[in-house]
Amino acid sequence: MKKEVRLNAFAMNCVAHQSPGLWTHPRDRTAEYNRLPYWIDLARTLERGRFDGLFLADVLGVYDVFGSSPDAALRNATQTPVNDPLLLISAMAAVTENLGFGVTCTLSYEPPYPFARRMSTLDHLTEGRIGWNVVTGYLDSAARGAGKDKQTAHDDRYDVADEYMEVVYKLWEGSWEDDAALRDRARAIFVDPSKVHRVRHEGKNYRLDAIH
Repeated sequence: MKKEVRLNAFAMNCVAHQSPGLWTHPRDRTAEYNRLPYWIDLARTLERGRFDGLFLADVLGVYDVFGSSPDAALRNATQTPVNDPLLLISAMAAVTENLGFGVTCTLSYEPPYPFARRMSTLDHLTEGRIGWNVVTGYLDSAARGAGKDKQTAHDDRYDVADEYMEVVYKLWEGSWEDDAALRDRARAIFVDPSKVHRVRHEGKNYRLDAIH
């Protein structure tokens, strides 16, 4: 039996992901990370090379522990500046047919409802080619950016994450039945209301009453 080889590219919406300083090479293009043509070209190259997926890492906050300052990270473009990876995916999906997209998203600083909505949108636009790398974050600078003094303790973060996942799965799987959207032009009925259900959740960290 032949074994399959899966090819997955690894990138980040920044200048230097794992190779600080490489951007200074004359042929390196990562300094163009904040322009769509860079990502569109990358997606087309990966599709042409028969890659299965592109994984986009992400981090909230800036590295500011060394020297008690962000200067080193800023000077060397060490994952700083870094932009939101989710906004790249629609453009890359539009120029590919088979390339999958995995993306890191921190759940510690955003309510489940808007995040679930955004991922559902990408699920539609990519025709199912989107995946989520679930993380809780690890930088105090991110917590301070969200109005906290420091990040929540590790075990507590993951307790919250368990409930977060419970909520988003309720929204994704428990609100709309698969055949709820009728798109019936003759009767002018787009959705069968009886097949759309309100999601309710009362937990330690989240409270929700919504149709997703």
